[in-house]
Amino acid sequence: MKNRKKTVLNLLNVFLLLVPIFILAQETEKPFKPTFKWNATAQIWLRYSDLNQGSLVNGEPTSSFTDVSIRRIRIPISAQVTPRIFAYAIFGGNNYNLKSMQNPIEVLDFYMEYAFSKHLEIGLGKSGWQGLSRWNVRSSSTLMGLDSPLFSLNTVEKNDDLGRQFGLWLKGQAGHFDYRLTFNQPRIITKAPANGVVDFANNRPRWKTSSYINYQFFENESNKSAYQTGTYLANKKVFNIGAGFQYQENAFSDGDFNNPNTTFYDMKHWAIDSYLNLPFANEDAITAYLGYYSFDFGKDYIRNVGANNPTNGVTDPDFNGAGVAFPMMGTGPTWYTQFGYAFRKTKLINHQVVIQPNIAIQHSNYDALEDSMTVYDFTVNFLVNGKHGNKISLGYQLRPIFDADTLLEKDRKGMAVLQYQISFK
Repeated sequence: MKNRKKTVLNLLNVFLLLVPIFILAQETEKPFKPTFKWNATAQIWLRYSDLNQGSLVNGEPTSSFTDVSIRRIRIPISAQVTPRIFAYAIFGGNNYNLKSMQNPIEVLDFYMEYAFSKHLEIGLGKSGWQGLSRWNVRSSSTLMGLDSPLFSLNTVEKNDDLGRQFGLWLKGQAGHFDYRLTFNQPRIITKAPANGVVDFANNRPRWKTSSYINYQFFENESNKSAYQTGTYLANKKVFNIGAGFQYQENAFSDGDFNNPNTTFYDMKHWAIDSYLNLPFANEDAITAYLGYYSFDFGKDYIRNVGANNPTNGVTDPDFNGAGVAFPMMGTGPTWYTQFGYAFRKTKLINHQVVIQPNIAIQHSNYDALEDSMTVYDFTVNFLVNGKHGNKISLGYQLRPIFDADTLLEKDRKGMAVLQYQISFK
């Protein structure tokens, strides 16, 4: 733990030392004052979960469970070093819960960008910059739903680090068009897939190429950060339509790469989506999203994921596995939609509060399942003074349970979460 803290402090010192170095290294045409910004955001959960069949908490069979955890901590730091050089870092982590023996603050992002113009910027380092859709790179602090749509982070914690990878990218805006083209280096996979089961290949990782282009009909959104806003409430009028892809050669296989009988599969994804944030004259606003995703990880690939899962074992499970997991991502098409309505500020318990009920639905037809997979998320946000930095959310997720033998949906279970999000700078 001490070594990890020392490493983070050393990296932070290096980041800060880069600022004067780049200032001295580059001449500017007009007077320029460098800027330095930072803040911190935390999401604290109080949760009740109906757990999947056979779930174990420290070896004890448990059918339902109540826990307190910190879902996310984010400490972003940015520096506009010169008019053309921008430096960015995020320190933080996910899922600080009863299973965490240590709670490290990790280096999630650390990169530099050079702007030739607003039409072309080039970046290099570790980041969340990648293509496919709007929700591959989104701001966790401005989410409308209780949690982000994790299926779009389709390699999360496999060959990436919470969706981040090392790489380089080009991005820019031309009129109402916004684009990004990225080349990422996936993390090495050391464990071979079980024979006959398609999973991430343990070969030499090939570069992942991805892109996302969207047309912005109303106001342009900022492309300063990779992490796009979830909801602007009544603060911005936005309507975008976009399309993107991801491709990685030989990313998946059905066995060890040394086995001559192993079959390799390219990862081939594409998506189209639209996003709307529309304020009304009375200061109410709607936020809506609709996206279609075509995922191809290889033959019958599927993966169960349980966000911030409170369990640490399972016996005689359903197909879902332990805790709150469900078949979140796999080969096949997925529809995803969100809709929320933000009411103008109203007085509640002596505070001006924006109330924003919303719903999100993921509907997937995975090749590996005999039934379609549909999960529902219902959330109500209470934003004090209309700010994401002081927000209370009450959410409920209803997930399907699949039989391990028939691969048919046989039941549904729920998870209720009370979240408090706080930001400070």
